[in-house]
Amino acid sequence: MRPATRPLRLVRTPDLWQRVADAIAHGDGLAGAHCIHELCMRGALPAHIERALEQLWTAAAPDIPDWLPMRHVHFLPLLYEVAARFSSRSRGRSNVYLVLLDYSDRQGDSYGIYVGMSDYPPAQRFDQHKAGIRASGAVLKRGLEPLIGPTSHLQGLSRSEATRIEAGLASALADAGLRTEGGH
Repeated sequence: MRPATRPLRLVRTPDLWQRVADAIAHGDGLAGAHCIHELCMRGALPAHIERALEQLWTAAAPDIPDWLPMRHVHFLPLLYEVAARFSSRSRGRSNVYLVLLDYSDRQGDSYGIYVGMSDYPPAQRFDQHKAGIRASGAVLKRGLEPLIGPTSHLQGLSRSEATRIEAGLASALADAGLRTEGGH
């Protein structure tokens, strides 16, 4: 189930926190991921999210889906909202992906976003960037992790559609006020 569907959106917040505790206690990475994701989408306190993420990663790392960020990203709901505006009917091998960038050494928001397109899965392409393989300087120097959830519906596109969406998504994220790189 894609995280954008928000399967727990109707669960009360206190119940979500109890489910997070249960998931940590039982090492259930998927259940914990959905709970923490929903809490992020609701704007839960960053310190609480960070603590829950740390505990979940410690208790259930092998079972956590790749779409759950490893850290609190305060603009995650915005990423989902903007990415949801883009779609394609044309299938192929290309994928649009996002990478969280570290701008803690700069003024303003300490995070930014890189928008890219590749025939490789997002996590593999991120690893290539970090290894210097056809790397964007922004990702090589500042890349923290791929943010797979918001663009999970933008996988397996034709190259022309992926190119169009990559540029449009980068522009839309910049227009939404995020520090944005890539999107060529």
